[in-house]
Amino acid sequence: MNKILIVDDEPNIVMALDYALQKQGFKVLIARDGQEALNIVKTDIPKVIILDIMMPKVDGFEVLNQLKSDHKTKNITVLILSAKNKAKDIENGLKAGADEYLAKPFSTKKLIEKIKSYC
Repeated sequence: MNKILIVDDEPNIVMALDYALQKQGFKVLIARDGQEALNIVKTDIPKVIILDIMMPKVDGFEVLNQLKSDHKTKNITVLILSAKNKAKDIENGLKAGADEYLAKPFSTKKLIEKIKSYC
């Protein structure tokens, strides 16, 4: 069973994704801020991380930077899911090492299809 880590501080998004992903057979891990995400990946490495950018404590860009600079986590697939949807934001996310950059609002169906393509 592939593990998916949802990193987002918006409860409605977390609940909706958690439900949809579990229904597809994924094991879901949840972090409500960047620091919690970094703590989780130290002990439970997921196949895919769905990462928000604007979060308390540690933002998504810093999480991505730390993941990609660590040999244990640099190959985790990271899908950014953010309300920051300007061309420069998307470019910065992809340059930082994200595999995909999806803007909110988003299609859960399309997001799950993307996740399945990496699993």
